[in-house]
Amino acid sequence: MNATVTAVALSLVSAAAYASAAVAQSRLAGRTEPGTGVLRLLGRGAWWSGVALNAGGALLHVAALKYGPLTLVQPLGALTLVAAVPLGARAAGRRVTRIEWRGTILTLLGLGALLLTAGGSAPSETLTLPEALAVGAGTMAVVAGLSRPGARPGLRHAAASGITSGVASALTQTLTVSVTDHTGPLLSWRLVVVALLVSAFATGGLLLSQTAYRGGLGAPLAVVTLANPVAAAAIGLALLGERLQGGTVSLLLALLGTAAAVRGVILLSRAQARTGAVGDVAAAEPTGGAPSRVVIGSPGPMGGPVLRAELDRAPVSGP
Repeated sequence: MNATVTAVALSLVSAAAYASAAVAQSRLAGRTEPGTGVLRLLGRGAWWSGVALNAGGALLHVAALKYGPLTLVQPLGALTLVAAVPLGARAAGRRVTRIEWRGTILTLLGLGALLLTAGGSAPSETLTLPEALAVGAGTMAVVAGLSRPGARPGLRHAAASGITSGVASALTQTLTVSVTDHTGPLLSWRLVVVALLVSAFATGGLLLSQTAYRGGLGAPLAVVTLANPVAAAAIGLALLGERLQGGTVSLLLALLGTAAAVRGVILLSRAQARTGAVGDVAAAEPTGGAPSRVVIGSPGPMGGPVLRAELDRAPVSGP
């Protein structure tokens, strides 16, 4: 099995793990009363299943970065959004809508085109310490600019979230390749700094996404999903020697694939926003205790979206 096939396979399983974790979390949310303490959640197997699946998805993503370039692995993160559509619909007890099918097909076609053009060799180059520091400083400057008060804060925070998560994955690849190839000491200043940057940007991406979703889900979710692979691929192409395969025809195919994937992600995000709006109306009428909807929420550890269940009953306890 060559490096490309290994990277794609690991990315597919990672996406499935993230989507399965989302469903497990949504089911737990549907059976949990508002205000339930953390200690009670720790005693439930469903909570630990979600944690294990999320951790497994993150580890598989890291492994994929070992075998595939950023231009290949990061766009495949959108498959979590695709996998979450049928799983989320089933958990909510509804059918997949026409717009969700259109979004899924366009996303898959776009990703398929990108797979044909992405570089197939396993990554060998890594960021030097000055490059890692420059990437970190540049990312913080961009995030600071996007986080300033102004119009459309949700979209700007979503862009910042996607960028920081994509940069975290790019830095993770440097860490993974350096450690597994034994090209230097494990406790070098370079790897320590890179590890600290990975932790900071992964956490920052999660916090920024939570801020972005306060004003609505659809458009911010699309921006997060698209900004992540763009930021990672930019680092791969500019600093890690990654290239697209083929000439002009491959470039055109990559552009068409990107356009199709972007359109598909936007459609899926709009579908989630519409589902959420319907759920909000239903939530105004107290009924039984089952979840009225399952929507895609903030990203997981490596940028994969997570489902959450919204209950259509008024809170009976807690703040």
